[in-house]
Amino acid sequence: MTAWETVADVLAAACLLGGALLAFAAGVGLLRFPDLLARMHSATKPQVLGLALVLLGLALRLREGPALWMLLLIAVFQLLTSPVAAHMVGRAGYRTGKVGRDLLVVDELTADQEDAEREASEEEADQDRERRAAR
Repeated sequence: MTAWETVADVLAAACLLGGALLAFAAGVGLLRFPDLLARMHSATKPQVLGLALVLLGLALRLREGPALWMLLLIAVFQLLTSPVAAHMVGRAGYRTGKVGRDLLVVDELTADQEDAEREASEEEADQDRERRAAR
């Protein structure tokens, strides 16, 4: 075993332990935080970094081309899907009233929802007028 392999193994162990600790912290945050937005934050931020550290640790330990490419694909997929999933959960929670609006510093979604509802009611009224006119 060369010095590089020893250093890589020690770094891999440190990354694996750090990633496991962050994933554990994300799980504890899901259980302990009081509201949806805080839980969502704990589910995405440390979990993604924890997974990245675990994947880096695996890459340092495995050191094989095909495995490294697979780990890179997993990391990219996670980085692309986690923010989208968090956004969708937050939006669904907001629409169903699970988010305390008094906790928000900026609330742009309420105005967007009101505009969309107004447009939908105007379109419905226009369709009713067209149906009456067609009779």
